[in-house]
Amino acid sequence: MGVYFLLFIVGLCWAQYNPNTQPGRTSIVHLFEWRWADIALECERYLAPHGFGGVQISPPNENLVIADPSHPWWERYQPVSYKLCTRSGNETEFRDMVTRCNNVGVYVYADAVVNHMCGGNAGAGNHSTCGSYFNAESEDFPAVPYSAWDFNDAKCKTRSGDIEDYQDAPQVIDLGGEPITGSQYFGNGRVTEFKYGAKLGTVIRKWNGEKMAYLKNWGEGWGFVPSDRALVFVDNHDNQRGHGAGGESILTFWDARLYKMAVGFMLAHPYGFTRVMSSYRWPRYFQNGVDINDWVGPPSNSDGSTKSVTINADTTCGNDWVCEHRWRQIRNMVVFRNVVDGQPFSNWWDNGSNQVAFGRGNRGFIVFNNDDWYMNVDLQTELPAGTYCDVISGQKEGSGCTGKQVYVSSDGKANFQISNSDEDPFVAIHVDAKL
Repeated sequence: MGVYFLLFIVGLCWAQYNPNTQPGRTSIVHLFEWRWADIALECERYLAPHGFGGVQISPPNENLVIADPSHPWWERYQPVSYKLCTRSGNETEFRDMVTRCNNVGVYVYADAVVNHMCGGNAGAGNHSTCGSYFNAESEDFPAVPYSAWDFNDAKCKTRSGDIEDYQDAPQVIDLGGEPITGSQYFGNGRVTEFKYGAKLGTVIRKWNGEKMAYLKNWGEGWGFVPSDRALVFVDNHDNQRGHGAGGESILTFWDARLYKMAVGFMLAHPYGFTRVMSSYRWPRYFQNGVDINDWVGPPSNSDGSTKSVTINADTTCGNDWVCEHRWRQIRNMVVFRNVVDGQPFSNWWDNGSNQVAFGRGNRGFIVFNNDDWYMNVDLQTELPAGTYCDVISGQKEGSGCTGKQVYVSSDGKANFQISNSDEDPFVAIHVDAKL
């Protein structure tokens, strides 16, 4: 298959040995920057009914409020304390969200920022989401409490002492101007967010990792997490700069279909534990000829508060929220992954270019055409004989199908025809979509 298609797909896959989701639920969704109240509703009305096992949330701890640029997405990664109040909501709303999501079997993955506080250029005052006082220059964060004794300084060896090139791994790892907590207090009880967050019901702690700075200090924090909640994965968003980690610009037709194919491949493949991104729509901004799209925060009202996620009549989202997890193709592939869970990777086929196909034992089969020509091929599957509804172009409704239909013969073979000009040039069938 084509190198670029493969690299794009692999970049969307990540591994996790035991995700701790309920049986039969194999994927989570990152509701990036959503309000707690909206997440609670989404767990009940959509995530649970469509087989999502969990929801990753944006950092719940108090953070710096940034005015210039106005409320960027990375504001959430500038901690001031571990109090639970952010633009996503307050502690009461956080508790309500966790309870309601857990009640319907959707577990909460907390994005925990624990290895640094806000940048040293943040000044001093109470311009934070809970109003807590801090002095970043003197490394004084009394609401934790942290003082200058709790930080590792002068780790970055650049001329400025800060990160000057995000493509330079040593600079990114050494972190620079955002101080790293690494004192004895890390293991003696000052990092209360772990214990508190676990008690509130966040089943899996999600260490943000930031620049993967000084992992040797992290081990001291493990004692704070109860053994039944001590499952951790690392997602280093600063090493993903430029890959759309903060949100989603308006996709072209060709961008969107490649994105859906890549996510479809990830969800069909047995590798790892999968997460779907759900983002918001933003315009592209330029300042002095420089693209500053990376600055844009979530859809906001005139007072700076985050807009609620509204649901349109066609089940898509409004108020500038993109909600990729609600796209039919991605939602149905989450179901596909649940249906084929535990089945082996089987019957790989490719044409030496960008047409590929593979099965998941006797429960599912998927075919992609990312070439510039029509695809018409007979392929071997392990599926039981019968007619299946393609869950990409449509879905099974009662005894009918709103999309393409694929017939599997008694010997397991099926004919697949996919036009290179289709909106979604891939087909997925599984046993629960058998007509």
